[in-house]
Amino acid sequence: MTMAMSSPRIVSIIGAGPVGTLAALYFSNDGWDVMLYDLRDDIRQTRVLGGPASTGKSINLALSHRGIEGLRGASEELAKVVMENVIPVYGRMIHDRRGRQVSQMYDVHGEHINAVDRGWLNALLLDEAEKRPNVEIKFNHKLVKCDFNNKTVKFSTSTGIIDMHTDLVVGADGAHSAVRRELMKFARMDYEQKYIDAAWCEISFPPRKNSKGNDEYALDPNHLHIWPRKTYMLMCLANIGNDKSFTGTLFMSPHQFEDITYPSDIVDFFRANFPDVLPLIGEENLVKQYFQNEKGSLMSLKCEPYHYLDRCVLIGDASHAMVPFYGQGMNCGFEDVNQLFRIIHSTNSLTSAFDQYTTTRKADLFAISDLAMNNYIEMRHSVTSKVYLARKHTEELVYKFFPKLGVRTLYHMVSFTSIPYHIALKRSIRQGKMFEAATVGLGVCLIGTIAYGVFKFKRVFSGYFSS
Repeated sequence: MTMAMSSPRIVSIIGAGPVGTLAALYFSNDGWDVMLYDLRDDIRQTRVLGGPASTGKSINLALSHRGIEGLRGASEELAKVVMENVIPVYGRMIHDRRGRQVSQMYDVHGEHINAVDRGWLNALLLDEAEKRPNVEIKFNHKLVKCDFNNKTVKFSTSTGIIDMHTDLVVGADGAHSAVRRELMKFARMDYEQKYIDAAWCEISFPPRKNSKGNDEYALDPNHLHIWPRKTYMLMCLANIGNDKSFTGTLFMSPHQFEDITYPSDIVDFFRANFPDVLPLIGEENLVKQYFQNEKGSLMSLKCEPYHYLDRCVLIGDASHAMVPFYGQGMNCGFEDVNQLFRIIHSTNSLTSAFDQYTTTRKADLFAISDLAMNNYIEMRHSVTSKVYLARKHTEELVYKFFPKLGVRTLYHMVSFTSIPYHIALKRSIRQGKMFEAATVGLGVCLIGTIAYGVFKFKRVFSGYFSS
């Protein structure tokens, strides 16, 4: 059921990234007059496929089930086009210090995530939005102020300050959201922001030449490659396009970055820790990229509520910026939009819908934020732990041969289903306790069996040995 509108209402969406632009399509489908604003230039005029990101973010995104469902909610045809332009990624490829590689598949039935170019996807969504007669896109518009009660928004533009009327403001303007800042003046918002002790630097892996002299990927493009080193790591994902490159990201503490001051430092660091990578990139190229590329910080934030009356609502990173280690940032943002409209279509007022959205979404957003934090430990260290691998293989075997038991790995529940994040987390904790109990039980049984065997051995042969 869609709420009836006597005349088209105006929604101002702040932020024309993937999440904001997807929201524009949903509102357009429901008959709103959509104004989509962004403080940047039109990325379609400045970005090429596989080129450097202009947002300070990785050019690669991992698109999985929740994100795909979000796209389908806007347009089945759009989702189809996107899925025709991805690289399927079936698992992690773990690289040790000796250059040996071990594949860890994501799913026993072959389900996979999908590498997609951020700029290309954003441009595709913008193109689709621009086709709609009830959508207008404005670039180089910096939000200055929101007056939710009087239904106005104020922007700074190249020609000066302008005021615009709006019935609803949607904040999709990222972790440093201006809409969230304005919302704090109206709503009693709880807000928490944390920086983790890790920074990042992107390192591109160029293609290699095959026997015919053509470019090809230097590594298997259907894996997420990880070089876990306990307290730091390198990872890379294949880029889409003709250049056959990978985008790698080095994650380690700011102090480790600060210790690398000379070209020889970074070469020696890679030679000692990632010896199989150095020949793929080249010493000169590595030095150039490392000292030229940004060293970014990693932030996680939680807040609530996500709305004010029927005048404002936050989605995407504006309400739940998370660290990138679960690959759920965009997927969660797309799911925000999908879930928001499911609720809108089932209620009679925006106020009720937004109240319900905040109430039901909070637990999921807090859960995935925590999961993303914890997954950094898993990726840099636990993937080489025997205990971690034993539990992973056990859960996969149970899922494969006894699927009705409902046992799934946490990664499967997060990436390949729509199970609410907080429920997936609860199930995983419960399965972990079961695994620990089973391990202890098996250990006790093994010790008991050995003890009984020793006892029987002594009884049977005691007389023999005594004689």
